[in-house]
Amino acid sequence: MNRVLTWDEDRWSCAFIFPSVISMRHLFRLNKYFYRYRGRLLSGVIFVTVANIFGIIPAKLIRYALDDAAEKIQWYRLSSEFQFSDGLMEVISYNLVLFAVIVLLMALLKGLFMFLMRQTIIVVSRHIEYDMKNDIFRHYQNLDQTFYAVNNTGDLMNRISEDVSRVRMYVGPAIMYTVNLVVMFILVIWAMMRVNPGLTFYTLLPLPALALIIYYVEEIINRKSEKVQERLSGLSTFVQEVFSGIRVLKSYSREAHFSSEFKEEATRYQDTSLQLTRVNALFHPSMVMLIGLSTILTVFVGGLKVMEGEITIGNIAEFVIYVNMLMWPVAVLGWVVSLIQRAAASQKRINEFLDTKPFIQSGLYKPDSIKGKIEFRNVTYVYPNSGISALQDISFVIEPGTYLAITGGTGSGKSTIANLLMRFIDPNQGTVLIDNRTLKDYDLDYYRSSTGFVPQEVFLFSDSIAANIAFGLKDPAPDAKIIEQAAKDAAIHDNISGFPEGYETRVGERGITLSGGQKQRISIARAIIRKPAILIFDDCLSAVDTITEERIISSLNRIMKGSTKVIISHRISSVKHADRILVLENGRLAESGTHAELIRKQGIYNYMYESQVIENQ
Repeated sequence: MNRVLTWDEDRWSCAFIFPSVISMRHLFRLNKYFYRYRGRLLSGVIFVTVANIFGIIPAKLIRYALDDAAEKIQWYRLSSEFQFSDGLMEVISYNLVLFAVIVLLMALLKGLFMFLMRQTIIVVSRHIEYDMKNDIFRHYQNLDQTFYAVNNTGDLMNRISEDVSRVRMYVGPAIMYTVNLVVMFILVIWAMMRVNPGLTFYTLLPLPALALIIYYVEEIINRKSEKVQERLSGLSTFVQEVFSGIRVLKSYSREAHFSSEFKEEATRYQDTSLQLTRVNALFHPSMVMLIGLSTILTVFVGGLKVMEGEITIGNIAEFVIYVNMLMWPVAVLGWVVSLIQRAAASQKRINEFLDTKPFIQSGLYKPDSIKGKIEFRNVTYVYPNSGISALQDISFVIEPGTYLAITGGTGSGKSTIANLLMRFIDPNQGTVLIDNRTLKDYDLDYYRSSTGFVPQEVFLFSDSIAANIAFGLKDPAPDAKIIEQAAKDAAIHDNISGFPEGYETRVGERGITLSGGQKQRISIARAIIRKPAILIFDDCLSAVDTITEERIISSLNRIMKGSTKVIISHRISSVKHADRILVLENGRLAESGTHAELIRKQGIYNYMYESQVIENQ
């Protein structure tokens, strides 16, 4: 066991590692937490040391008791013919009872300090677990959507839950037992050396074999631990995807197929876990066998030394107690090694995400208010994973308070403009400006707090309708009238009033209890309740009928007067009332103008309009 201290420029920090520095380097990330709770950890180490001191004293007392009793019994035999022999037996009995009471007292004191040890080190591990989960969650929220596009939800959840729990087992039980073993070894070997160095040598003779076993088994456990975590992440991802798409699964009657696939995933996880268990199962008996060998050597070599007069019988008893004191810590050594190695594998996975830097870095600019002027200046965007060119050399200007509509066919780049306006992505070339200042300069939290965004894929939280609408506000307890007015403006109030629980109706996971149109209108209410300077609708009216659509747009023109409105839709009925309409084709700006102007041009827009008129007849 090694206790490694790493030093920073202005603070000290420590990480307990065993025994490979290379495989344990991932755990160095925990140093900041150890430093944060250094006082409690130091108290824990002190309690461990004191508890072990009280554990060693009884061995010496038993040696004194046995040697004293043996000496007095010998005197009793020699003086059995004299009158004071009865008094000698009373002294022997009294001394044995006294030693037993002292041993019991030492055991109670040891138990007290072991309790305090657990109350410091284990409690610290829970604090570190809490801090880690919060740090990871905050980091997750800072990452942009590119990160979420390439990492599945199941893996993200597994790293913040299962992996953090495994790391907690390292900063709690593993460190506690490691410190306990180190302190006990130092104290026990020191006590044994003071009695007889020769007997100490034979007693500790099996330890090199123990070190070799640990050395060779360590890497095996590490590799298999990483594999176990990978399998578990795969299993979590599979289950999450199935439950998220349960309606599609049932509609296609694919239950049997996915049950079979789940069984295969579970079997792979089971096989990998059993491989790790087999290694641990062999490790534990090997430790116990080596401790038993130490006991045999102690009794045999100790007996020879007693006959030679080097030590007493009490010393043999003392050494046997010392060996048994080492038995439990060494017996759990395999478990501790497994905990540390699994923690290292989990921390490596956590570090991979913690080391991920968001592509979108927030600026510092916070104006008094955002007026809403938008300008795209020669903007080009190519999706990094697929290499698909979404926008090519797009330029346009929107004055504050105007109503802009963007339309075009599927894949024309409409949603990419919405993502650029929300700064979920940055252009490869060109510049997006807000109020004549590049969007990259703005503080992201401030800017997004000034915008209202309704995405194409509606997401509702598993909460009440009122809570979902009020999500757009930072006020933790908004006025119910404000929520109700937002619902009226989004043409959803009548539907909500018809529910048995009204605005307190819970929508279920992802709004599963609502229709597509109801979810879209609640999402619209969530955006407009905050009265944003810029309102962006990304094709979010596709699930509502044309009458409801007209009501919503009319409400927008009334309540969002003075705000810049960007409506993205492939439906002409959603865009025809805009002050200006942009028509995209294959990522390029093909046409621009009002509804009447574009109809007169007899181009792409007019073709879309006539096609939709025919469809609606």
